[in-house]
Amino acid sequence: MTTVLVPLILACVVWAVVASILITRELEKRGLSIESLWLRVMILKYVGQYSKITREETGHVGPLFYHYVIPLWIALVLAVILIVYRLG
Repeated sequence: MTTVLVPLILACVVWAVVASILITRELEKRGLSIESLWLRVMILKYVGQYSKITREETGHVGPLFYHYVIPLWIALVLAVILIVYRLG
């Protein structure tokens, strides 16, 4: 079970990291300055800005928002399953 869950968790984390990079690129295209050095600290701010900007432009949240949030939720659920499996 561990040999399946750990790679899935890592894949979800990589998916979210790629989405965060794409979100920052989209924000830079729209003229916002991005602090690359502080990306890990500021990513939640950038995700919020991306959500707000895309909602104002199209009336819907942009797809990259979901490509960031969903894999993190999946990784969290898989991590909880892994912990429960290890304890039980």
